[in-house]
Amino acid sequence: MQMMRAVLTRDAGADRVVPPAGFTVWLTVFTSGAMAFLTVFALALSLASGRLASTWDTELARSATLRISAPAGQMAEQTAAALKVLEQTPGVASARALSADEQKALLEPWFGPDLPIESLPVPQLIEVQEDGSGYDSEGLRLRLQAEVPGAVLDEHTRWRRPLIAAAARLRLLGWTSILLIGAATGAMVILAANAALSANARVIAVLRLVGATDAYIASAFVRRFTLRTLIGAGAGALLGLIAILFMPGAGDAGAFLTGLRFQGLHWVYPVLVPPLAALVAFLATGYAARRVLERLD
Repeated sequence: MQMMRAVLTRDAGADRVVPPAGFTVWLTVFTSGAMAFLTVFALALSLASGRLASTWDTELARSATLRISAPAGQMAEQTAAALKVLEQTPGVASARALSADEQKALLEPWFGPDLPIESLPVPQLIEVQEDGSGYDSEGLRLRLQAEVPGAVLDEHTRWRRPLIAAAARLRLLGWTSILLIGAATGAMVILAANAALSANARVIAVLRLVGATDAYIASAFVRRFTLRTLIGAGAGALLGLIAILFMPGAGDAGAFLTGLRFQGLHWVYPVLVPPLAALVAFLATGYAARRVLERLD
């Protein structure tokens, strides 16, 4: 608590204990700025992954595809029968048979634009959307089996689970990166503080001779390194936010990499990066100062 008050209270005498220039100054400011910049992007990646997993879960959970495989002469009849069954099924909000052009567009990425879909035995696809209450999938399968033998209901479960798991792992990777960045920042501050304290061993010895306590000396170094980290992290976080603002919004193309902007209250998270970096520097410098001052006894 005493050291915290020393950091928040400016003491011109204590500030003169720590050299105002040198490689440790630039090392601290630059590294904390770079780490804060990376943290902002790691935050954006993690939060975007969370939104993506939620979107996939919501959209794919409420949709299904009915695939009808039948001879060409029976395709229209079985499609009409399947649509009638779906219309009578409680929990089904809508059901729509895809047109030939829509099915061709689905196959185009794999087979190219010149696929002669009319001459191929391509199954008829029906897009099914459920309402909030949902439908009885097992009951629907049994009825389709009885009335539309060539129909297969695909609820996207096997596609949804791997996608959601991948997005969850990507989110975990983002938060893990943030923790590693924080640890690297702490290690850098410890190294810089060790170098500054060791380089000023003679100054520390003189201060002790004139009555300065180790707590006073340590608080001077803690204050300087904490403020330097705060300034560097503030600049890095600001540059990161500016870079994020230049990213296209999620609605521009609908792809994952276009949704890295923060949304709603998530804009508060980057603002917390500089204070948290300063807290890491405060703890790391205090640890380094105690160790070095004990060694210099």
